[in-house]
Amino acid sequence: MSDELISKKEVLDLTGISYGQLYRWKRKNLIPEDWFVRKSTFTGQETFFPKEKILERVEKIQKMKDSLSLDELADLFSLNATNLKLPKESLMAKGIASDPVMNIFLDTQGEIHEFNYYEILKLYILSSLLESGDIHIEEGKMLLQLLNDHQEILQQPKAVICFIRKLGMSSCLASMNGEQVLLEKGTKLAAAISVEQCAEELKSKLA
Repeated sequence: MSDELISKKEVLDLTGISYGQLYRWKRKNLIPEDWFVRKSTFTGQETFFPKEKILERVEKIQKMKDSLSLDELADLFSLNATNLKLPKESLMAKGIASDPVMNIFLDTQGEIHEFNYYEILKLYILSSLLESGDIHIEEGKMLLQLLNDHQEILQQPKAVICFIRKLGMSSCLASMNGEQVLLEKGTKLAAAISVEQCAEELKSKLA
């Protein structure tokens, strides 16, 4: 997503929400604290937001607040939705994974009767990369091994998962802070996917 900023006044004008709603949603953790960026302007200190993120989040809250409480929305938007448990049938019905991708996931992870949030996020990342054609099945298994060995990747919103290839050999790695990955000559970056973006897309589907 773009790092373009938008002022608080512009957010209120574009979305039609009030100052009070914005800060109530902040207190309820529907809008992350680190999205409130204080900057000096010629009129003094003003609050800005990452434009794409804040407009998308406000739109989602407005669409879902009639069917879910603010606390339920906070759980949904949290990267630590630890109380979430869903059977595979629900996940497939919500379009989170196709039957073939689900089978690949369960063949690697073992039988799972109810998926917790992190298992669902792993499944969604796998599905996104396989369905796009960016990786093949064996690389998908490498991805799951990486995420099993280092679950902290899923808890770091700035993490980016990358696949690199050289001379027909693949490797899977993660940049924990979204920093640039430098590659040696002859190595191709085959795929890169943001954990934060996947989490946002996933929560829209879960809603």
